[in-house]
Amino acid sequence: FLLSLPWTLMGFWNSVIGFVVLRLVGDAVRYTNPALRVTPDDSPIVTRSAVCLCVRHEDVAACFARLKWMIDDVRATPWVGQIDFHVLSDTAQPDIAAAEDAAFAALSAQYPDAGFLHYRRRAQNAGYKAGNILEFATRCQDQYDFMIALDADSVMTAKSMLRLIRAMQANPALGVLQSLVVGKPSDSAFTRIFQFGMRHSMRTQTVGSAWWQGPAGPYWGHNAILRMKPLVQHCQLPVLKGRGPLGGQILSHDQVEAAMMRGAGYDVRVIADELESWEENPPSLPDFIKRDLRWCQGNLQYLKLLGMPGLRPMGRFQLANAIMMYMGAPVGLMMLAAGLAMAGTVSSGVFPATLAFGLYVVMMSLGFAPRFLGMLDVLCTRGESRRYGGRLHLLLSFVFDLLFSIFLAPVMMIAQAVFVIGLIFGRRVLWEAQNRGERTVPFGEALKGLWPQTLFGVGVAYVFATIMPGALPWALPTIVPCLLAVPFACVTASKPLGRLFVRFRICAIPDEYEDPVALRGPAEGVQP
Repeated sequence: FLLSLPWTLMGFWNSVIGFVVLRLVGDAVRYTNPALRVTPDDSPIVTRSAVCLCVRHEDVAACFARLKWMIDDVRATPWVGQIDFHVLSDTAQPDIAAAEDAAFAALSAQYPDAGFLHYRRRAQNAGYKAGNILEFATRCQDQYDFMIALDADSVMTAKSMLRLIRAMQANPALGVLQSLVVGKPSDSAFTRIFQFGMRHSMRTQTVGSAWWQGPAGPYWGHNAILRMKPLVQHCQLPVLKGRGPLGGQILSHDQVEAAMMRGAGYDVRVIADELESWEENPPSLPDFIKRDLRWCQGNLQYLKLLGMPGLRPMGRFQLANAIMMYMGAPVGLMMLAAGLAMAGTVSSGVFPATLAFGLYVVMMSLGFAPRFLGMLDVLCTRGESRRYGGRLHLLLSFVFDLLFSIFLAPVMMIAQAVFVIGLIFGRRVLWEAQNRGERTVPFGEALKGLWPQTLFGVGVAYVFATIMPGALPWALPTIVPCLLAVPFACVTASKPLGRLFVRFRICAIPDEYEDPVALRGPAEGVQP
């Protein structure tokens, strides 16, 4: 129980601290980020910045549609001459590479002064995305002061970008400044429910972590600005010793770069508000699991970096915390197995049932606290409920989010535990483009990916019913989601359910009500 606790406990306390700060402080964003307090909102842009869009085997039309919108938004400001755009491609498939060439040529032709727009495709994908960014930074560090790193699904407005640039200008000690990224509106029921829960819970957690982490904050690898020369000088990622999935090139580069930047004496901070910075989330459970397991493999590589020289204690702590994000799953299974083994080998009078159920309730309460506190913050903030369609819509969507979370947690626990065990035997995942568009999940695909969860549900239900039937009702929140994992994946990705959610605005996020101009063009697939 104690070994499985750290990640859950971290989320709990971040939310508690964030909720208290939001309730007691008038401007929680500037309170938790001193750099913004000394940054004028309208100061002139006197530095040069590169906006870098990193792509590899992505939907070309969608990527360049988003890029065009961001270019036009920046060009509508007085500071267009201070910002260039770069497409940094690691695409190796010839057909997609040809499509990128054609899209870039078409986009460049729309601007007579297209010298601000650049495209580079590497011949070798050395170092993955981190190597792509570092290669650009090394080559162009004398041309630009800052780099705004974007993923293929990123959208940022000029207003959001300029705030990052102004903060970097006014605070030379800043090495990385991360914006709070939120999900874009989606027609997928799975995505809508996930994003709704993340939207209100993420703000309290981010405010809380920003308060106590201070200048050793997070970097999530995109929708953030980095100071170019320190990045080149201090953030050269090592190649990990050994073979297998945990050796070689570092996959999850962002937190390592943040720790190295802070170790070099530069601040790494996050802006804990929602200001026009978006990403896209997976449209289905199989896609969500695939992305999560990529992060799992990358985070577990940090085991080889905990003793790396030059890091500060907080940097090492953050790496350890990232590891515990995924070690909790196999340890949780061990805790369950230990309880079942005890129940089958000792008499009912000896088994510590009160303790077992107490630990179970504590873990569930800690896990769901961030969502409850995030919802409470929305309800307590004047006018905030209206951004979600009113309190009735908000509370109805919260019920869906709560049920969704109950289903998702054990399914992800099994997926992560199986994957971590597989890493021991050399299993790995390939870091390719993730699916971002809405899609259905056939029954066969769901069964192929989720049979471990189904088998686990059947086995645990049988054991409980046989040796400990009195505990079976307590175990249902773990057993039922596993038994129904396959239909859950199919139903939450179905188009009819998605259309129903959109029609009645179930789990709608504020952007759907506010209809930001920033999302209309990219969301509709405007061609370059």
